[in-house]
Amino acid sequence: MNIHEGVFESKRSISYEKEGSARRRQARLAIAGIALLVSGIAVPASGQTAAGIVTGTTRSFANGSPMAGVQIVAHSLDGRTARASVTNAQGLFAFVNVAPGRYEVAATKSGFQKSTQNIEVEPSRTISVEFPLLADGAPPAARPATADKAGSAPLTEREIQLLERIDRLEARLAAVETKDRLAEGPRLAAAGTAPAGPVSPAPVAEQQVGGKATTPQPPAKIAPPEHKLPEGLEAPDPGPAVDNDTPFAFGDFSWLNGNSRSGPVLETKFFTPEIRLDTHYMEDFNQPRDHTMGGATESFRSGEFQVEQISVGGDFHWQNVRGRVLYMSGLFAATTPRNDASTGVGQWDLRTAYRYVSEAYGGYHFNVNHGLNVDAGIFVSYIGLFSYYNFDNWAYQPSFVSSNTPWFFNGLRIQWFPTNKLKIEPWIINGWQSYARFNGRHGFGGQILYRPKEWLSMVFNNYGNGEDTLGIHRSRIHTDDSIEVRYFNKPESTGLSKMAFSVTGDAGCEYGGGVTCHGGKGGPKQAFLGWMAYNRLWFHKDLVALTMGGGHMNNPGRYLTLLPPINGADAVSGSPYFTATPGDKAHMWDSSIGIQYMPKKYITWWLEGVYRHADIPYWSGRGGITPPGGNNGVPTQFVCSTGAPSGTNDLTAAYAACGGPGSVWFPDLRRGQATLSVGVLVKF
Repeated sequence: MNIHEGVFESKRSISYEKEGSARRRQARLAIAGIALLVSGIAVPASGQTAAGIVTGTTRSFANGSPMAGVQIVAHSLDGRTARASVTNAQGLFAFVNVAPGRYEVAATKSGFQKSTQNIEVEPSRTISVEFPLLADGAPPAARPATADKAGSAPLTEREIQLLERIDRLEARLAAVETKDRLAEGPRLAAAGTAPAGPVSPAPVAEQQVGGKATTPQPPAKIAPPEHKLPEGLEAPDPGPAVDNDTPFAFGDFSWLNGNSRSGPVLETKFFTPEIRLDTHYMEDFNQPRDHTMGGATESFRSGEFQVEQISVGGDFHWQNVRGRVLYMSGLFAATTPRNDASTGVGQWDLRTAYRYVSEAYGGYHFNVNHGLNVDAGIFVSYIGLFSYYNFDNWAYQPSFVSSNTPWFFNGLRIQWFPTNKLKIEPWIINGWQSYARFNGRHGFGGQILYRPKEWLSMVFNNYGNGEDTLGIHRSRIHTDDSIEVRYFNKPESTGLSKMAFSVTGDAGCEYGGGVTCHGGKGGPKQAFLGWMAYNRLWFHKDLVALTMGGGHMNNPGRYLTLLPPINGADAVSGSPYFTATPGDKAHMWDSSIGIQYMPKKYITWWLEGVYRHADIPYWSGRGGITPPGGNNGVPTQFVCSTGAPSGTNDLTAAYAACGGPGSVWFPDLRRGQATLSVGVLVKF
């Protein structure tokens, strides 16, 4: 039984066993019990059986009708005690546990003259008073107060016990109400609706009307102010059933390679969060003893569980202002910056500044045609078709066209959507996947994305003008073009539900600074030519997918070939063990087969086998690519067999410095690499 039930149960337990004055006394006890439930007035502690009870009514002097909302204040004449209450709809009020003594009781109400009476409260007795109220301006009239002498008979033992029980329950209820007021006060104050002071609800009492007991209804409670979310936290307004205005919203393009299949879990008018987690286990059958794999942007450590990506961020959007931040940790935070040679220009350690940032830009959306966005910051590149984020891709380890071309650009991006099927996107950027500008020129480029049908996507990327070789003025041009076709689609089939393929071709070169695009008198050929193709099959309502594919790369000069991290080498330092000088050849091909299990649109379990081959020693072998004793901090020099730097990047001089033939350490590089990997990808 809760507190409220206990109070009403106490009232119901008083039986009408006596006639005449005894019945009136019991009725007054009931009035007192109900009054305690709703009054909110502090009451002395229970157990004081010598206290008395004061009950009363207020009526209109003119017609005798009960008056509600009359303020009743009882002051002891010795100044030690003050009690207050407000009459209910029947004009009733009650005070219990009143200390014996003489009191002045006053009744006041706006629009009426104040009425006062002096009473004597006796131990264990009930006294009743009546206040006839005159309207303001009415002539004075005397009406003696009436004390119910029949009600002044001594209380029975049972009545005293019931009053004590009411006192105990009332004290518990007051504590609960005080706690609620304390919790509610700050919220009401913040909303501008907090009351100026304590408000005591009118007491509710049971009374005799026409010889029958009736229970008046308590006054209606004031509803708390409606809680309303700030507009920015509200869900976006629902779009049309068929959206032919938002770019590419006319169809379902979640099947595309490089495009996430999951929408946002939470979205508001102001912010759309994004969380990505990428964990895998890789086994390189070359079994490098230092567990280090090279030549890839997804494969880094062999025989270990590793977290490749931990990203948290999202998109901000309010009144056409845009912003996106996606932080990055895990292996990507270490492996991505080491491939950027532009950080070797000048000061301020840009690798550290940008290491934990995957995307960060701000901009504005203009309501032009189907949209015009102007953004500045770091944004993800689309060159190479595969997304930088493995969750979005058909395969975990992409072919060379994706691995050896940019994952990000730093600069200004403009996205114009003349129709809902076409995007034209110019770039003004620092350079080819670079935090800084290599030399004297910015890079210029752009993308054209066209999706005329839900089953067809075409993308064309082009880049030029940038001088992207550290310390050498060589201009670079590059084109990257892809087509994706979904040629079978039965999404509800429990057998084969979908089939699609993608084909990507890349071509580019550098010229000037002692190299040419085609070779000849101007210098050796410095070029890139590559392709990749993948076919994907979905099964059982897209629950499982099988992807097969591969590609080929020809990159004389090796200006886009990823440098293995031999002795900690990176794009700035270079390595004497794997050079990238004009005329160095690099021909590579790869193939892969993988299966993905997608029980929810936010998670992918995957298993993949990959084989890659090069016409030069390139992949980590059993001996690994770490010198004896670990990296010695000088990756630009040959290493002695003791692990010490030789002091030179000339092999003949290194032999002389280290002690003759056999005294120089060499990494174990192989022409082939086979891997088997398994992992889990999560994206919210």
